[in-house]
Amino acid sequence: MFTGIVKELGKVHRISGLGGTYKLSIEAKDIAGWVNIGESVAVNGICLTLTGKNKTIMDFDVMGETFKRTNISKLRYGESVNLEGALRAGDQLGGHFVTGHIDCVGRIKDIKYRGDNYSIEVAYPAEYKKLVVEKGSIALDGISLTVGTVGAGGAVVHIIPHTLKVTTLGSKRAGDEVNIEFDVIGKYVAGLV
Repeated sequence: MFTGIVKELGKVHRISGLGGTYKLSIEAKDIAGWVNIGESVAVNGICLTLTGKNKTIMDFDVMGETFKRTNISKLRYGESVNLEGALRAGDQLGGHFVTGHIDCVGRIKDIKYRGDNYSIEVAYPAEYKKLVVEKGSIALDGISLTVGTVGAGGAVVHIIPHTLKVTTLGSKRAGDEVNIEFDVIGKYVAGLV
């Protein structure tokens, strides 16, 4: 379980395929120092198990299914990724409950800047529309955000300058893909109705 509050920007060190399993190595100066092998780390919102590490490099095995259903296949050497260690007993819940199980990959339709006001419109498949509500929670590449408005084919989120600075959202452009995890509570409510 995660909160969607990014703790560090890491850098892709290596990504390689081994049949149905891929190896992903991420350079991280802070998280690599305290996370233990076998623990979960959210990498761009994807819950991955740490399988090896040295001082600043964390290694993960990525199943073919995860590779297919997320934007992890688009990662390149040196690219920044959002990182968050798993929620621990006693930690503050600063964002919302994020499981790290990606529902779909969305595409950034539009980005608007007006002074310090920054908004991103993201499109996702119509089948997920029932899971998004105005002022509800959504995680884009593992970042806990509040939905501003909901449209026919997507939603708009507003981003504060701090979030732009400490996450990958500041480097995103229209057309870029983002991993989307819809609010887990909303998914259970939709499943019951």
